[in-house]
Amino acid sequence: MAKFLAELLGCTLPDKGPGPGFEENMPQTPPFAGMFDPAGYNNNVYQSKEENYGGLYYHENNLVSGSLEALIHHLVPSVDYYPDRTYIFTFLLSSRLFLHPYELISKVYHLCVEHQRLSDHHAEKLRMRKMAPKVVQLLTEWTETFPYDFRDERTMRGLKELTHRIASGDELFRKAVHQMMQGLIRKLTALNQYEEALAKINASAADRLTVLKAKPQSIQRDILTICNDPFTLAQQLTHIELERLSYIGPEEFVQAFVQKGPLDNNKSRFSDRKKASNLEAYVEWFNRLSYLVASEICMPVKKKQRARVIEFFIDVARECFNIGNFNSLMAIICKYDFQQHQMDPSSNFYNYRTALRGATQRSITAHTSREKIVIPFFSLLIKDIYFLNEGCANLLPNGHVNFEKFWELAKQVSEFMTWKQVECPFERDRKILQYLLTTPVFSEDALYLASYESEGPENNMEKDSWKSLRSTLLSRV
Repeated sequence: MAKFLAELLGCTLPDKGPGPGFEENMPQTPPFAGMFDPAGYNNNVYQSKEENYGGLYYHENNLVSGSLEALIHHLVPSVDYYPDRTYIFTFLLSSRLFLHPYELISKVYHLCVEHQRLSDHHAEKLRMRKMAPKVVQLLTEWTETFPYDFRDERTMRGLKELTHRIASGDELFRKAVHQMMQGLIRKLTALNQYEEALAKINASAADRLTVLKAKPQSIQRDILTICNDPFTLAQQLTHIELERLSYIGPEEFVQAFVQKGPLDNNKSRFSDRKKASNLEAYVEWFNRLSYLVASEICMPVKKKQRARVIEFFIDVARECFNIGNFNSLMAIICKYDFQQHQMDPSSNFYNYRTALRGATQRSITAHTSREKIVIPFFSLLIKDIYFLNEGCANLLPNGHVNFEKFWELAKQVSEFMTWKQVECPFERDRKILQYLLTTPVFSEDALYLASYESEGPENNMEKDSWKSLRSTLLSRV
């Protein structure tokens, strides 16, 4: 959809080039899939000589708590130690609850200097040469997984200072750092232009919105004149879903719930830097789609036509389910008076969670890109993470970080990270995408008015409500 947005708005988005490559002597780490075992812990963070740094506590060989300083020390590589990727992801995700990313990179810088420092200058250079590949890999993990941290000039400045120190005088490391920085710049540029494209799309939709008059049915073309094939529409909805998912950063799940921190003196930890708002934009898309479906149902004058539209969207919802697009499925059916069996909210959405597990398993063993698609019901994912955050303390009574909680948080977010990396296999249809993204939709009040216009008020209370809504909406003309 990024290319579609660019074409639609007359702008150019940078290609998503491959991530920075590294020489054979650089530490390598596995992809997100399989990072965590079913219990929520990482599989590889065990006690060792390096991990006996004071302030870290383990239970059955799993890191469960530690002081903030000890956890930071555990993050930083040395000559003969490199942290497990599960730990890197979990700590970078959760550390922002306690300190800003720019503060963290400053601490990483000073710890790297401490690891390097020796009395003999020649030995010091050799030590840094051994450490440098691991430090570059750590920074690559950070910039690839949490690139939005570097929208903050202070974090970017810290990154440049650290890479300058470890790469100076060595062509191999300068090349690796250059590749890393180019990858980061591509991601940040793509994000900036994507945000600009979304803003223009939203402005275009607002410009096309016609104020309701007495009869809302003549406002716009209906969906069936644009696309009358449920499978095709489900495919285009999946394009939009996957594109918007792909820009959500993992840290946005933390930012969504954490407004104040103990070290901020009641000041929002994220108020003084430009944070991404892709999570909010995705929620807005869900709301737009649900209102679009309701608008399409209310527009036809004849009851038979309305029934046809309802049947069409039921078929679209079924195709979304088959694809693994549960978010569009829920947006389509949430305003209906019934709930599809698969999205029945009883027993904490048991049927949906069972279907999601099935789709996830299909994705893991997939042989085609279509089988890899898993788009969760996003509001429920947010709810699950919210209750995890609210149900467990960040700090233990002894002041240590409750890392057991953050393993579970990272497990949920890392699963999402795997889902969002899937490329949509379906062919784009420019006309359908443009309609879905920009066609005017009714507001809540307009939907009520349209429903009264379609069916007519049945009692005095509904008649009074209809007259009030009609008067209010016409007064805005």
